[in-house]
Amino acid sequence: MKKTAASAGMETKENNPASIAAYLVRQLKGKGADDVVVSAGTEEATQLKFSNSTISTTQSWHSEKLNVFVAIDRKLVGTSIRSLGKPAVDDAVSKILKFAAAAVPNKEYMGIAEGPFSYKEIPETYDRAVAELGDRAVDLLNGAINVAKRNGAARAAGIFETTVSNSYLLTSNGVEAEDRGTKAYFSMRVFVDKYASGHHICNSRVLRKFTPEASAERAATIAKQAVNPMPGVPGNYDVIFSPLPFANIIESVGKAASIFNVESKLSCFAGKLGKKVGSDNVTLVDDGTLPNGFDSVKFDEEGVPTQKNVIIEDGTLKKYLHNTSTARRHKTKTTANAGIVTPNPFNLVFENGNFNKEEMIRQVKRGLIVTNVWYTRFQNYESGDFSTIPRDGMFLIENGRVTGPVKELRISDNLIRILQNTAAVGKEPEPVFGWEVEVPTITPAVLVKDVRLTKSVE
Repeated sequence: MKKTAASAGMETKENNPASIAAYLVRQLKGKGADDVVVSAGTEEATQLKFSNSTISTTQSWHSEKLNVFVAIDRKLVGTSIRSLGKPAVDDAVSKILKFAAAAVPNKEYMGIAEGPFSYKEIPETYDRAVAELGDRAVDLLNGAINVAKRNGAARAAGIFETTVSNSYLLTSNGVEAEDRGTKAYFSMRVFVDKYASGHHICNSRVLRKFTPEASAERAATIAKQAVNPMPGVPGNYDVIFSPLPFANIIESVGKAASIFNVESKLSCFAGKLGKKVGSDNVTLVDDGTLPNGFDSVKFDEEGVPTQKNVIIEDGTLKKYLHNTSTARRHKTKTTANAGIVTPNPFNLVFENGNFNKEEMIRQVKRGLIVTNVWYTRFQNYESGDFSTIPRDGMFLIENGRVTGPVKELRISDNLIRILQNTAAVGKEPEPVFGWEVEVPTITPAVLVKDVRLTKSVE
């Protein structure tokens, strides 16, 4: 197998990921494996936590691991190896073979991608300025905390993280691939009194597009407006979802498009391919090649070059997300979304509309602005029934005007109903990622009609 210049350089070091991956593939193929995928990764990370508007914890770490997938007579085994030394690798090979011998064949497994492939660089996924940020991270964080204070924060808490990663993939089917990336993530929750709070986040692969001070100002503004909320009245409301809470919902839509979830009865999209699942205002894509996309990467877990996939177009479900095995079973092509077992989205993008927030507010006679949610839970994945609790600032709209903050309401609705009732889409998208949104999602604010709200007390 031809080595790239980068991997050749890696192999000058003892126990480096490229040579260990090659050794694993040789050993497993020599002992009867049909398919082998070895993914090696290293990561340098820093994390700054802050509470009461003061940095409380600073830590950094280096991590490395090998993920190994093996298929022997359709018996599938996956494991991780934390040590790259030869004894640990030999021990892992022995255990993999024992597990495979005891496993039951997966008759639905149809193999991995056939390489080799060529890859294109994705813009704005690696930034030397992030990789070399060092102590300047403290200055950036203190700057954001000071902005929150100047905008009325009594206290602020959150996290600031940076990562620098390198990945290497080798398969028994002729795939060899490498990538590197940087990430910066910031989350701040601001309180102006015991109860009134606001939350905002930002994330970027490049430093020049990383905006913690702007996020701090947004969080403080929401908190100031949320003072002295009144208990909300249960009922149906037209709801303007800010990007943060709507990303929470859209992440569930993206996951529901995975063929694994469709077949496992964990999706409300089963049997709906080619059918209307939302209003004409709903277009959703998954894009693993998105410049500055928080999870953009050159290849999926099989080494297939990532691509842009339209999941929903003008309300119509266009595509399920596939890996090579599921695509072969369904007589279609992989969408380059492996997960070898479970296809997953990379970056979900909800297409922009033409409205600003004030224009959406003027459309609403009786409604709410929701700026954040948590504890999103599905009562029934197959039907799409879910609930989620608004937190931080939530505001009542009456006759096209915001009249004040409210509290103690829970959204209890249905995923497809939300998509079908999407009436207006904003024109200012924001990237969202975090505790409640694990799939990076880019969305503007969205107006959804007739959302069901029930009583809730946090």
